[in-house]
This record gives sequence, C-alpha cells and structure tokens, in this order.
Amino acid sequence: MLSPGIMSIRAEFEKREKNFMSPFGCLSAESRGRDTNEMPCPVRTVFQLDRDRIVYSNAFRRLKHKTQVFLSPLGDDYRTRLTHTLEVAQMARAIARALFLNEDLVEAIALGHDLGHTPFGHGGETLLKEIFSADFSHNEQSLRVVEVLENNGKGLNLTYEVRDGILKHSKGFGKIIPADAAERADTYEGQIARIADIMAYLNHDLEDAIRSGVIRAEQVPGDCTKILGSTHSERATTMIRDLISTTEVCDDKLCLQMSEDVNAAMSLLRKFLYEKVYRSPHVHKHFEKAKKILSELYTYFLDNEQMLLENLAELQMTGCNHNNQTRERIVCDLIASMTDRYAMNLYKKLFFPIPVM
Repeated sequence: MLSPGIMSIRAEFEKREKNFMSPFGCLSAESRGRDTNEMPCPVRTVFQLDRDRIVYSNAFRRLKHKTQVFLSPLGDDYRTRLTHTLEVAQMARAIARALFLNEDLVEAIALGHDLGHTPFGHGGETLLKEIFSADFSHNEQSLRVVEVLENNGKGLNLTYEVRDGILKHSKGFGKIIPADAAERADTYEGQIARIADIMAYLNHDLEDAIRSGVIRAEQVPGDCTKILGSTHSERATTMIRDLISTTEVCDDKLCLQMSEDVNAAMSLLRKFLYEKVYRSPHVHKHFEKAKKILSELYTYFLDNEQMLLENLAELQMTGCNHNNQTRERIVCDLIASMTDRYAMNLYKKLFFPIPVM
C-alpha cells in the first residue's frame, strides 16, 4: 500500500510543470496518452516513465556496440551510437530548458531516437534498403522497436508524443529545420530533438574524423571554423546559443530558427562531412565489407529457419508477434537488432572454417 505522500509526487511534478513551463511546452498531464491504457505511476510523470523504459530496454544497451561512423573502433575515445545518443540528449535538454519546454519529453525522444539503428551505421541501413525494402529507414525501425519488438514482443507502450518524436527525428539529408510541417514532430520538444541530433553528429563526427586521420583540421571549410568555432565545445556552444537566441514567437507559435550565417555554416559542414568523411575511401571500404557481412547473414537466415529461431531467442525476440509477417520482415528485424560485434562473431561462426585440432 502506497502512502499518501508517495501518491502525490507525480501530481506535484505536473503542478510544477504548469507553473514553470512556457505555454508552448507539452505538459505531461496533457499527453495524448498510450495505445494501451495503464495505471499512472504514482512517482513519475508519463514522460519520465517513458525515458526510464527506454534506458532499461535491450535495444538501448545494444547501442554501445553499434557504429556511429567508424566500425568497431578500438580507440576508447571514438563515439558509438550510445555516446552519440547521450550527447543528443544533453544538447536537447539544454535547449529545452532554456526555452522553458518539457525537458523530460525531449530527453525521452533523444534517448530513443536511434534504438532501431542498424549495425555498422548507415552502411547497414543502406544494405537493408537494397535487399529488404527501399522504404527501410532507421527512424521507422526505431518506432517499430518501441512498439513491436522490445519487451519480448509487447513493446514499451510509450506515449504518443515520444513515438512521434522518434519517428520524425530524421529525414536523411533534409533541411536542419524543415519548412514542411509534415516533416516536423507535433511537439516543439520533438522538433528540438531532431535539431540536437544534427548538432551532435556534426560536432562529434568531425572530431572523430580528425582524430582518426581521415581528414585534417585545416581541411575544414574556413567559414565553418570562423562562424562555429574550431573545437567541439566552441561549435556546440555556438549552435545551441544561436538556436535559443534566434527562436521567437510569431503568430502565437514558437518559431524554432537559427541565424542565417550559423545555419549556412552548419549546412556547409554537413556537406563537407558527407563528401570527405562518410563517403571517403577509408570509411567506404569498411562499409562495403560490413554490407557484405549483413547481406550474407540476411540470405542465410532466409534459408535456415532453425538458426533464425535460435538467434531470435538469443536477442530476446521470440515473443514478438511474427504472425502474418513475411520471412523477409522477420530477418530484417533480426539484422537491424544486431550489434556490430554480434554480427561479426556470428558471421565468423557461420562462414569461417573451423580448424581441426
């Protein structure tokens, strides 16, 4: 039996939000709710509960062994998909706090935005586009993870606002702040998570590329360095402060925007990274190797049901409702859920000869 004091904690948080947050923030008490109704937590608001469910999920833990840019890096200082996620969450919270929006909501979206990302970074995503479906995308797979695949097939039953933010956090090489309302999350917190995602990877991918020797610091376009800064800290500070200071209220709406020079510098930096890092011979050759690994695993599981079932069990996916799902869909879910390390070890086990002792 919970004491009256415990029962009032969530209500106090919700009351505090109403007294503190901007009218543009998404109040926890006014969430559009979950697909399956459940008793409210007596201590945590709905978005705090969503954040915790994401952090304790299997998919979240696997992010530590998923590529950001450099495949299975041996250096301790390179980013992984997990550290990228944490940096996005930190930047998103800082922005939401300054704009008096819902920090718990933006953090939950940020922590969950890449749960469906493939092993081997965008190389894995490209491969699944080629052999499974041209419509495959990591943001839609992230939504599938929280709705269908996690919790052994039960999903996490997250709120609408968190799921919407996860789905709309990415649009490939689209604009940093899209003009099309259909591409933007329904909440300002979700829109901030998208911007913070771009801010984070522009900064840390550049830093990791310089550390690895793929590019040299002096190759970075001069306008980027002049406007954004020459260090990770300077660039992040410039981007965050610019978004906060430039954002304004217009026609009773919050217009998230950046100054023309900072937006242009970020766009130029992104173009530079695509050309000189993501598509560089050094990174590309490893992505091609990774694509070969995943392609052969995909084909193998299509033809070997017993091994498919064993690996679904290994990744705690046997409870997922695969009725009326094609074999291709099931195998895609399995491949996308693997870490780099899991995929490489499995490939070695299945395809490398075993020496006779």
